[in-house]
Parts: sequence; structure tokens; C-alpha cells
Amino acid sequence: MARILVIEDEQDLGSLLEYNLKADGHQTEVARTGAAAIARYRAFKPDLVLLDLMLPDISGSEVARLIREGESRRVPIIMVTARGEETDRVKGLELGADDYVVKPFSVKELLLRVRNVLRRQGDGAAEAATQGAVSSSGEIMLDRERHEVKVGGRAIVLTALEFRLLKTFLERPGRVQTRETLLSDVWGIDAEITTRTVDTHIKRLREKLGSAGNVIETIRGVGYKLVS
Repeated sequence: MARILVIEDEQDLGSLLEYNLKADGHQTEVARTGAAAIARYRAFKPDLVLLDLMLPDISGSEVARLIREGESRRVPIIMVTARGEETDRVKGLELGADDYVVKPFSVKELLLRVRNVLRRQGDGAAEAATQGAVSSSGEIMLDRERHEVKVGGRAIVLTALEFRLLKTFLERPGRVQTRETLLSDVWGIDAEITTRTVDTHIKRLREKLGSAGNVIETIRGVGYKLVS
């Protein structure tokens, strides 16, 4: 059972999600405005957030930013919105979303996505406990438990996707990762975005890593790999 906060201004949809999530064994609360969502987030301390981007007072993007800004632990966010263009999906993922669901949607599919995100979160915690929280390569150090990355001792800020990309490379040194593999393992198998998105995120990740970003090598026509 997980604590799930639903942030949805449509009353019928909010009630539908609340009913089905509770039926699936989760403790669920619903907030219908951005302001109420921030207050409930702090009091409820959810394990996962379902977030509508179009709210009547504060935008869902701003709610996501405020949640991420004040976190002492990283809580996964699934964005649920009517905005279904690829640019909207990419923007949502860059804001730190762990998944992106477009309205109208199947409740069964949403419940499956919730389970997948919670499972990934649990797998990450277990991995940190069994393999150690820190991975490194050269000047790069990644701490899974703290969700922090440092380059040469200097902390850098990564989005959730950039963090997962870097973690994936650090866990698979010397192994070529195709764009399709990265889409599957980092974005999730249900991600409906093109491989161009992978190239864009790799470029941004390299820029943030500075000269240390050269450890991510392009394998022309295939994908990328981490070199020592």
C-alpha cells in the first residue's frame, strides 16, 4: 500500500481516481487546487503524486517545482493532463515527472503505470542498500539515496530524467546503450516519444557535466556508452 496524492480539479475524475486507487489498496487523498495540493503534500507526505497540469490557481508545472524544491526525499510524480503533444511530454519529464499520462486515459492503464513507478522507486531503494548508494566515474559522483550529483566535488542540478540517464550509464560502464534501450530503461517502455529526445537529453546532460561529460561517448549509428 502506498500513500497517493491526487491533484485534480475535475471533481468527477478526482473521485474516480480516488475510488480506484483505494480499491487497488492505496491510501489516497485528493486536492483540487495547487494551493491545497502544496498544503496536503506537506501534511500527507505521499509516496507518489498524480498531478494535473491545468489547475485553477497555480499551474501544475509550478506545483511540481515547489514539490521538488522542498523535498527531503524524492517522491515520484505522474503528470496527468490533456496536453498530449511530444513537446508537452518532454517538458513534463524535464520538470521531474516520472511518467506522463494523457487524457482521456484508461483507469486500468493508469493503475499499471502507478504500480510500475512505485516498483521502480522500490527497486532503486533496494539497489542503494545492496550495491551502495554512490556510483562514480572520474570526477563524477552520483549518490542514489541523496539524489545528488557532484563533479569534482561541485554539486550540479539535474532533472529526474538526466539523473536516471547518468545513473544508467554509471551502472553499465563500457556497454553500448542504444537509443531504444535508453527509452525503455530510462523513460519506461510506455514512453511515446522519439529517439531524437534521447539525443537532446544526452546533449543537455553533457553540458551540465562540463568537461567530465566527455565520458559519455557517441557510438555513431548505434547509441552511447560510458568510457573510463
